[in-house]
Amino acid sequence: MRFRIRRPGSTPVPPSPEEQEQAPAPAEYLLEPEVAEPPLSPHEIALIRASVSVVEPLAADMTVYFYAILFARYPEVRPLFPPGMDAQRGRLLRALLRIVDLVDDPESLVRFCGHLGRDHRKFGTLRDHFPAVGECLLASLARYAGPAWTQDIADAWTKAYGVVADVMIGAAEEDARTRPAVWPATVVHRVPCGPGIAEVTVRPHTPYEYAAGQYVSVETPWHPRQWRSYSPANAPREDGTLTFHVRAVPGGTVSTALVHRAVPGDVVHLGAPMGDMVLDAAVHNDLLCVAGGTGLAPIRALVEEVARRGGRHQVNLFLGARTGAELYGVDDMLRMAQRHHWLTVRGAVSDEYIPGIRGSLPQVLAEYGPWYQHDVFLSGPVPMVTSARQTLTLTGTSPDRIHHDPFDVSALATT
Repeated sequence: MRFRIRRPGSTPVPPSPEEQEQAPAPAEYLLEPEVAEPPLSPHEIALIRASVSVVEPLAADMTVYFYAILFARYPEVRPLFPPGMDAQRGRLLRALLRIVDLVDDPESLVRFCGHLGRDHRKFGTLRDHFPAVGECLLASLARYAGPAWTQDIADAWTKAYGVVADVMIGAAEEDARTRPAVWPATVVHRVPCGPGIAEVTVRPHTPYEYAAGQYVSVETPWHPRQWRSYSPANAPREDGTLTFHVRAVPGGTVSTALVHRAVPGDVVHLGAPMGDMVLDAAVHNDLLCVAGGTGLAPIRALVEEVARRGGRHQVNLFLGARTGAELYGVDDMLRMAQRHHWLTVRGAVSDEYIPGIRGSLPQVLAEYGPWYQHDVFLSGPVPMVTSARQTLTLTGTSPDRIHHDPFDVSALATT
């Protein structure tokens, strides 16, 4: 199967909301299949999914084995990975399962693998690394599938991996023509904002273009090759600075370092901006924004972007927490609502009797809805996002109008 490169702004089939990028976001190059058919036949797809069902109960052991043989056979790739591999093994597993989910959806598969390819540039991944990974991946699948592994399955996986590798390589090489793999950035401000939370502002050394609502991976000097994703809490500024709201996660190396160790003058590294939870994905003038905890950061950036564009949207913002003390950022957002007539802010508390709205965010959304004439932006813990999405869908909101980051980005990361 062949692929062609499409620049944003061309006119192929109408893009889904997840494909649309906000100007002046960096020009990501999207790979599209030249034909509409899936890259694999229905029989090959069935073989791959059947083999995954066999190895899935042993997936954790399989990923340990995969990295063991990868480093043994190709020791030159070991320096690309962090010393502790637990989080990395989980990311591999989630990516592999996601690819299998999308194997019969070529547009989404290509989009997902293109994102992977661009993101892997920050690790130093090269074209020559892909054959080694493919070899060890198939060896690991064969070992843990046992007698269920056949030549037909091996051939199907070889073909599938070839498609994935081609898309990732093409996306990475095209991306390398227009921007660096990482951006050094100096910490210019750090403000404690409560127990275990800090606002950390950085200034990239070279221009860093992103869209409000996107997320950014960060590496600190104290833990090389360990990356954690955060969403800037601001729309792009004239001075180029980005502010992250960081909560120190127990056992988390990157978050703990940023909250408790970073001081002005320290230099961190930023990966390329990622994510499609951007304002240009909206088709309605009315927006529903829902945030839990420090998930407020990308929502706040989106509100700033609405203001930058002259307040052309009506924004209903719901903030949720278990207790009033945990209702993060509500005062800041209420001050913004006083300045902007198009912004309405409501806080909801689920586990404490205080004046105001009581209940979980999904319950409150159901009470104040319906929201089927709104574009919806969700950010926060995975259970909250999942239940809010279900509530909204059941009450008539179209799923393609509900925008949130992938579940394996900020909320699930533990570094």
